[in-house]
Formats: sequence, C-alpha cells, structure tokens
Amino acid sequence: MTTPLIFDTDPGVDDAQAIAIALAHPEIELLGMTTTYGNVDIDTATTNALLLAELADQRIPVAQGAAAPLVKRKHPAPTHIHGDNGLGNHPLPTPSHRAETISAPQFIVEQINARPGDVTLVAVGPLGNLAAALQLDPSIVDRVKQVVVMGGSIREGGNVTPVAEANIFNDPHAAARVLTAGWPLTLVGLDATHRCVLGPAQMDKIAAAQGKLGEVLAGSYAFYRAFYRTALDIDGCCPHDSCALAWLMRPELFTTVRGHLNVVTDGDAEGQTLFAPQERAFIDPRWSRTPRVDVCMNADGEAVVDWIVETLTH
Repeated sequence: MTTPLIFDTDPGVDDAQAIAIALAHPEIELLGMTTTYGNVDIDTATTNALLLAELADQRIPVAQGAAAPLVKRKHPAPTHIHGDNGLGNHPLPTPSHRAETISAPQFIVEQINARPGDVTLVAVGPLGNLAAALQLDPSIVDRVKQVVVMGGSIREGGNVTPVAEANIFNDPHAAARVLTAGWPLTLVGLDATHRCVLGPAQMDKIAAAQGKLGEVLAGSYAFYRAFYRTALDIDGCCPHDSCALAWLMRPELFTTVRGHLNVVTDGDAEGQTLFAPQERAFIDPRWSRTPRVDVCMNADGEAVVDWIVETLTH
C-alpha cells in the first residue's frame, strides 16, 4: 500500500536528502513538490526541486509557491549553511523541465480535493504555502489524510534564535495558522531531529548507490558537514527533513506526545513553539485552547539514520 504524498520544500541540503527518500521509497507515491523560500530564494528552490527529480530520472510536478513571509520582513537566505545555490555550492546542471503553471497553494488544494482522505502533506520549510492553501479552501482540513511538519522545538532550544527553529521563525504567522488549523498534524522538530546524525561513512554509501543524484547529495553534504562541525561539534549532519519522512513511514522510531501547540509571532521570542501536553493542567487555559496535535519529543537517532541509509541504498 503506497502513501500519496505532496512534499513542500525549500531545497536546501537536508531537503535534498529527504527528496531523494521520497523519490526512492517504494511505498511513497510522490504526487508533486511545492516550493518555498527559506534555505534559498524561491527561484532557486524551484530549480533545485526540478533538478533533483531529474537526477533521479523521474519527472515529478513542481509548483512554485511563497517567495516571502506573510507579515514579517524576509531574512536573507543562510548561505553559510546551505551555500549560495542551496546545495553546498556543488556545481549543478540546469534542469530541462519547468515548474507547473499553477501555484503551490493551488496544487495542494487540487491534489487533496481530487483524492479526499488519501493525501499526506509533508512540509519541511517555512509554512506559507500551507497557510495560503488553507485560505484558498479551508475545507482541506477535513480532506487531507495527515500533515507532517518538520519544524519547531519544545525542549531543545532554537537553532536560529535562543528559542526558535528556522522554519517556524522564518514565517511565524503562517506557522501559527498551520499548526492550529485543526487538521491531523504531527510536528517533527529539533527535539527529535537533533538526536539523529548522518555520518560521512553513511553518506558515502548513499552517494555510491544514488548515481548522479548521489554526486549532488555527497557534494552538498560536505559543505553542510563543515557547518555542523562548528555549530554542534558533530562529524556529520542532522538530517532534519528526512526525519519527517522517517516518522511518516516508521513512527515507532519516535516518542510522540499529544497536546496543544501555539506559536509566538512577535517580540524577542518570535517563532518559538509552545506546547501544552493534553494531560497537564496549567494556571490558565490559554495554552490549551488550540486543537490537539502530536509532537515528537524524542527519536531513536541511530535507527532513524539506519532507515535513511537503507532506503537510499536498496
């Protein structure tokens, strides 16, 4: 039984790794990719998504989406993490295909409505496309099978501010809309993804098995690895976006808690994700007023990375 999937992405080194999984996994039916600014500008995100599919000898629809946040000022792309081209400055050919003529939010709405109760939406960048899709057709909350968001941090602390994870910080107003929309949602944030380290020997195996796509994965990984050596003092990288797909296909590898999410949209804590477990009462009900969702609080990091390598080498 396959999982029909829309992958909302800002590729991005770890996005590229996750896209490779979505293209390779025999139980994932990749309906299309929708692109957003974030790790790179929107045009680069779209170019990279098209190219990564082509390198895997697949033709996947790509619909371009959000170029900037809903409300706040757009911050420059983090070229020191992902490189100027989003893929570690590894030399890249020009893709031969172009993006779809419809926008990313339109693509999301059309695909969900065409197969009600069937489509899973996995979002691994800022959440503007999902927020816009909800604006276009609020009823998709009842028609989507599930939504998996790579973003946020509950206990782990932030990676772009002391308290905020990058995807949520980049567009906190969109995140607030998406994470409280009332659809079946799981948040896979830094509490889980920081438990996972993809090491150089594992990337060598992936590169050897993935042909032309493997060359780009390995080349971009080298740049990303250098950043992580400085940022977290690890030899490798945290495969953040792949963890969202790992939860989808192997949820038993994660520890998940049910409760209520909120997003701080302004001030020094903008982009912080606040989580109130459903079984705990607080001094005021304000933290528990949003719809219940599932939040990953931990992961078996070694098993998750083993699953990533296995998926990309078989």
